[in-house]
Amino acid sequence: MNEQLKTGTTTVGIVCKDGIVLAADKRATAGTMIVDKRADKVHIINDDFAVTWAGTVSDAQLVTKLLKAELKLKEVKTNKRPTAKEAANLLGGLLYSSIRRPSMIPSIAHFLMGGKDTSGIHLYDLFPDGSVTKITDFVSSGSGSVFALGVLETQYTQDMTTEKGVELVVKAINTALQRDSCSGNGIDVVVVKMEDIKKVMHKEISYSLLN
Repeated sequence: MNEQLKTGTTTVGIVCKDGIVLAADKRATAGTMIVDKRADKVHIINDDFAVTWAGTVSDAQLVTKLLKAELKLKEVKTNKRPTAKEAANLLGGLLYSSIRRPSMIPSIAHFLMGGKDTSGIHLYDLFPDGSVTKITDFVSSGSGSVFALGVLETQYTQDMTTEKGVELVVKAINTALQRDSCSGNGIDVVVVKMEDIKKVMHKEISYSLLN
């Protein structure tokens, strides 16, 4: 069986008092080979939502395209923007359907979603089986998540600002880069606030440490 291109990866999402911070490394692999050193695993979906990817690249790409289209269609049909819960449940449904479609190779993609609506900011963990979990503090996915979680467990505080949150996710992912061979080559960070969603960091590295 041919190796599939995977974002065998480290992604992080944290809830701050003024927003959500999402981050991921930039390495994509096929088995033991590094096939892409500039993979983008943090994607802004629209003005209200952003996601991170972990898993098989083709599945993550397709599900993201479907999510963008379905969110736009829902907005047109209802004449209002989808809430964060509606968007998360929609993504969960796409993942549930995808992994259960008739295929010799099952779909595997793990998403973190940060979003905003009239009720505030929200972070969700969407597992490949379609399950949807609302996160109130922090979450990490991918092969390097065990290393990132060690940093988050000891240094995360619920009253931190997104500015401090960016520093923390960089530290968490950098720790994973040093220990997980499937994670590496840089970091992307997106911040979701009530006023906007912005990519605040895009850094490529080879073997140097992130500071």
